[in-house]
Amino acid sequence: VIAASFSVLGWVGTEIYRHKPPVPREVVDESGRAVFSPGDIEAGQNVWQALGGMELGSVWGHGAYVAPDWTADWLHRELVFVLDAWAKADKAESYAALPSERQAALRQRLETAFRTNRFDAATGRLTLPSVRAEAFRANLEHYADVFTNGRAAYAMPKGILTGADQARQLCAFFFWSSWAASTARPGSSNTYTNNWPHEPLVGNRPTGAAVVWTGVSIIMLLSGICAMVWFYAGSDYGQLKKLAPTGDPLMGLKLTASQKMTLPYFGVAAALILVQILAGVITAHYGVEGDGFYGVPLSRWLPYVVTRTWHVQIGLFWIATTWLAAGLFIAPLILGREPKGQALGVGVLLAALVVIVVGSLTGEWMSVFHKFTGAQWFWWGHQGYEYTDLGRVWQLGLFAGLLIWFGLVARAVLPVLIERRPGSSQLLGLFAVSAAAIAGFYGAGLAWGQHTHLSMVEYWRWWVVHLWVEGFFEVFATVVIAFLFARMGLVDDASAAKSTLLAATIYLAGGIIGTLHHLYFSGTPTVALAFGSVFSALEVVPLALMGYEAWDHMRVSRAAPWVAAYKWPIYFFVAVAFWNMIGAGLFGFMINPPIALYYMQGLNTTPLHGHAALFGVYGMLGIGLMLFCLRAVDVERPWKEGLLRVGFWGMNAGLLMMCVLSLLPVGLMQTLASVDHGYWYARSADFLQTPLMTTLRWMRVPGDTVFALGAFALVAFVAGLVGGWSYKDKRPEAAARPERA
Repeated sequence: VIAASFSVLGWVGTEIYRHKPPVPREVVDESGRAVFSPGDIEAGQNVWQALGGMELGSVWGHGAYVAPDWTADWLHRELVFVLDAWAKADKAESYAALPSERQAALRQRLETAFRTNRFDAATGRLTLPSVRAEAFRANLEHYADVFTNGRAAYAMPKGILTGADQARQLCAFFFWSSWAASTARPGSSNTYTNNWPHEPLVGNRPTGAAVVWTGVSIIMLLSGICAMVWFYAGSDYGQLKKLAPTGDPLMGLKLTASQKMTLPYFGVAAALILVQILAGVITAHYGVEGDGFYGVPLSRWLPYVVTRTWHVQIGLFWIATTWLAAGLFIAPLILGREPKGQALGVGVLLAALVVIVVGSLTGEWMSVFHKFTGAQWFWWGHQGYEYTDLGRVWQLGLFAGLLIWFGLVARAVLPVLIERRPGSSQLLGLFAVSAAAIAGFYGAGLAWGQHTHLSMVEYWRWWVVHLWVEGFFEVFATVVIAFLFARMGLVDDASAAKSTLLAATIYLAGGIIGTLHHLYFSGTPTVALAFGSVFSALEVVPLALMGYEAWDHMRVSRAAPWVAAYKWPIYFFVAVAFWNMIGAGLFGFMINPPIALYYMQGLNTTPLHGHAALFGVYGMLGIGLMLFCLRAVDVERPWKEGLLRVGFWGMNAGLLMMCVLSLLPVGLMQTLASVDHGYWYARSADFLQTPLMTTLRWMRVPGDTVFALGAFALVAFVAGLVGGWSYKDKRPEAAARPERA
């Protein structure tokens, strides 16, 4: 399954490379006069990246949500300029002043003018009608003002750009992205971006392929769910055989040196959770007060582009930290002893991770504030691509750290697998493979360089975001929970291994090729849309049955009296199943079909899916793993559950409130605006600053507040395990405790 899926994904990648939108060597008007300098498009892409790229507005729908989508915004402004210019040439005051019949004629003329592909592949020259060259200069004046003087409605402070050359280059890049979105591919009536964005003025409407493949994807989803229900009902796959051991296998556990070294990882993760929440609160507030925080001009020092970058990056950092720590904590339990030098390796890895976190966040701030010269921004600062923002040096360091982590885990797992020791878990092989994938697939983020074509960057970036996070993280989550339950003797190892293998196969069967659903409108051919729509629908199939997993976890928590000590880690595992079903399944499929994503891409329906899936699934799992390891440190001492109860219900209720009170209604209202008026309008300040939309965005506050209180309670509880206030009683005498290596 994996080999076949990667073969298809790789083949589609070659098709994307062959059919990506061309980047003209020069752009001239009909008289041969240069519209902008050769090389400005590529240089403009780098200017955009160094300023924060996708963390400040979006291009082709990928990026942040407060500022406009620069592709759609540029295109609409250019279209309006041309229509007005033609109308004035016809002695009218403006296009809007013309009678409807004349407007219709100009729109048809406009569509023909923009759809016609005037790029000469032999010379690399793009020739524009003179009126479009004039439109470029008008847009240049507008965007130079926006990026120099700032716009509070876009959460953009003054001084983002500091020179005229940068402004021209940035505008050349924006122009190119909109040219690809409005120009027909050779031999086709559709644009390079499959007619995205929706723009009635130029005839950008959903393609026939988008409609047909949406129908096919829905049929595949329903067929897959029916097949899964039929299969589950008629077999014992996915039904874990419960056991009820009389005592906790981890009772009396004596921590090894490396296990003790993992505990600071959890302290770092707890601190990062607080920082991420603070960055998230500020970022969300910039949506309603773009240049400050309750009157404080915070954007002077921490503008939206920085806080959003940090919010996204820190989330990945703390989730990864908990997962890495859990793997390292489990390793000696698997081997039955401490590998030589393991504690030193664990300590060095933690120090390296701290350096990478602090260094990358600092570099991103420095890049946004123009502290780098030449190409330093790419290596040390801000790459500008969402989820992979950190500079290349830090990216290489993180990749090396993941490989070191896998090496430390493999030292404990591989000897057991090779020696086939009696009683060794059948899940170990899956555990080792998923750990290797976690480490290895982050390397896809190194596949692009400073000057790589945007379509190819998107292809490889989604290998990281989708395959690494949504694919192999998903498999690792399934494996590690099953492994922990089997290790504790709560489920039969053989049935757990069989069930996990089935789940992993189903996830990856849809997930690998399903990566392409992010690339429908990124300058890709129709084949990406076809494969992406069908296989992304199959990704949802196992998520529809997450109720089975949730109730399985609940039954495990009641398997024996001693399991009550692990109630809260298991509850977080239950939350993983719930949010997998809602965040990844329901909210994910809501935006995945081509016809839906055509109107919804880059609207608030995207962070709806992102928050519910990333934190709801992987964040909750990270917290569950952290609590499991901390519980195993001293099983005999009962916890005070008050703070944990507040933390669990506060974070889950707050996340749900955030989704249903703000993100979902804002996203749906934007979708309606996108359908009725065009994508540019759904992302415009004119729409987002209306009283209703402002109120809905303020409705983030109740959910954010409840969520933050829950997170603070969780961190306070973790701190209390060090300070002692999270335990019900004092530590028992050591002599009364049995020890087990």
